[in-house]
Amino acid sequence: MIRFLQTDSRITKAIFIVIIGFLAVAMVVYLIPGLTGQGAASADTYAVVYPHWYSRFFSSGETVSQQRVEQMARQQLQQRGPQYADNPMILGLFEQQVGQQLVQEQILLAEASKLGIHATDEDVRQFLHNGSAGEVIFPNGQFIGDKQYAALIANRFNISVSEFEDEVKHDITVRRLRALVTAGATVSDKDVRESYRKGNIKIKFDYAVISPDDLNKQINPSDSELEAFFKKNSARYATGVPEQRKITYFAFTPDQLPGGIPQPSQQEIQQYFNAHRSEYQVPDQARARHILIKVAPGADAKADAAAKAKAEALLKQIQGGANFADLAKKNSDDPGSKDSGGELGFAQKGRMVPEFDNAIFTQKIGDTKIVKTQFGYHIVQVEERQTAHTQTLAEVLPAIQGTLTRQKLAETEENYARALTSEAIKNGLDKTAAAHHLQVVTTPPVASQGVIAALPDGSQLVSKAFQSKQGDPPQFAQTGEGYAIFQVTGVAAAHAPNFADFKSHVLDDYRQEQLPVLLSQKTKELSDKARSMNDLSKAAKEVGATLKTSDLVGQAGQVPDFGQVGQVAPQLFDLSVGNISGPINAGRTGVVVKLLDKQEPSADEIAKNFDQTKDQLLEQRRSDAFSVFMSNVVNNYKKNKLIQFNAKGRGPQPQVPGE
Repeated sequence: MIRFLQTDSRITKAIFIVIIGFLAVAMVVYLIPGLTGQGAASADTYAVVYPHWYSRFFSSGETVSQQRVEQMARQQLQQRGPQYADNPMILGLFEQQVGQQLVQEQILLAEASKLGIHATDEDVRQFLHNGSAGEVIFPNGQFIGDKQYAALIANRFNISVSEFEDEVKHDITVRRLRALVTAGATVSDKDVRESYRKGNIKIKFDYAVISPDDLNKQINPSDSELEAFFKKNSARYATGVPEQRKITYFAFTPDQLPGGIPQPSQQEIQQYFNAHRSEYQVPDQARARHILIKVAPGADAKADAAAKAKAEALLKQIQGGANFADLAKKNSDDPGSKDSGGELGFAQKGRMVPEFDNAIFTQKIGDTKIVKTQFGYHIVQVEERQTAHTQTLAEVLPAIQGTLTRQKLAETEENYARALTSEAIKNGLDKTAAAHHLQVVTTPPVASQGVIAALPDGSQLVSKAFQSKQGDPPQFAQTGEGYAIFQVTGVAAAHAPNFADFKSHVLDDYRQEQLPVLLSQKTKELSDKARSMNDLSKAAKEVGATLKTSDLVGQAGQVPDFGQVGQVAPQLFDLSVGNISGPINAGRTGVVVKLLDKQEPSADEIAKNFDQTKDQLLEQRRSDAFSVFMSNVVNNYKKNKLIQFNAKGRGPQPQVPGE
């Protein structure tokens, strides 16, 4: 290197100067916050992931767009609970989760690229043809066509075909990376057998329960102790009495509307019917009743024959004049219809199981026959059938009148409320109320979760009042039966209560603080006594615990006052019969257990489930290995500042799996 520098080549020196300059600039750019464009991402950028340190210098990172984060968050929220799709707080939580997932995906793709792992267009084609989507995109082996394919992707995922296929490529790439990282994961036969054995042990036990309700009664501090607790926790009680507001309002109900409750005209009814005619289409439907004689799945021929014979005997009684409804109430195994005499009401064609559906749409009206389905034998009687038709205006008139009346009433009420509010802003509440023969009311102080007894539903009024200031112009709010026009006329700030007035609350808080300590002490005392006497029942009586007995349960078994055994006390599965456990914290209760019975799976059961258990255990170890890999990779990217979030801070720091 020295000899190289000593050469007299101007070109060589020039190149070297450029290299030194590049490295100097790169170091400055990397070490000075903000100089790399950090915080200068476009508004649609959620985050940028840089595969290498020099990628920051060249601004050649992979971008996760804010639009994609929001889009995927809305899709996931829509699938899990459409009613929450417009809730900003819940949507924000979903955006954080989705953003983290997409950032981690980009990190994995960058690591895959470094290892030469990628997916091709042919991989995508094979996946779409043979994967879970194949039945939809290639039904019977035939492609549905470009237009239908594009429409399918747009409807399902709200993205273009190219974006969808890129997502598929990413998924294939990450799967291949995972396969490489976890290729060394193995499980021994011994591990498999032990895993199945431990996971399928069943136990039965006596358990003594210490109830927090009983302990609460034992916590009885003196007034001086309570007052000392009150003073010590003065910060907790600084706003013990919440903010309250006085609200002055006048309200009206529908019968106080000028002109009364509006009614729709015949023309409006006809126009509504014409516009909603498609809603009044009645499909083919049949009304029937049945008596079910149930046959259990997998029942033998003898049980099936007995059920069939019973159905035939009942059919003969009906054909002989017996009352169908009475027989159904006494004999039917269908809990949903037996009490109503077997009545099923109208069913649309194709809604029942095929055999039953065929019967109610082909039997003659009034005929009674036996039909066999997967549930057993049905004695079916068809009572009425209706062919597909459009209901007439006369048939749906009451429903339309009700709908239009409600719409017109809501509109008229709101318009009247707006007019009264405008008048009250100009003339004041008192004069406006008097002019319309309405009564002004001032509430006593109301908290934010309080109620207004004089109104059917004052929640909207109270909510709006707590969003307003004293002296703001009049507003209106729905009351559950009309509207109220109101103003906030008094505000009492949140403040600390007097000890005497708040004593009962302080006692509750004191008990709540002391309870966990006392519960732990009492449970330990119970355990120690039971072990020393080798008698859980006697120890339970001495400490005032309730003794109960569980069923034979496995890891997932739920036990009253205890919870899921495998979660609350997995150590119980290691106890020997007759042993007494240590103290167990079961959340709200304290528990001590004496094992009565323990049943382990047989060698035959273990052998029968060996392959399935091995697959599950191997997959778990692969997941654990990949989580460790992912944890290390994310930590490395965080450490080297290779993740740049939007300057507005919309992107949360990615969490390492397991953190």
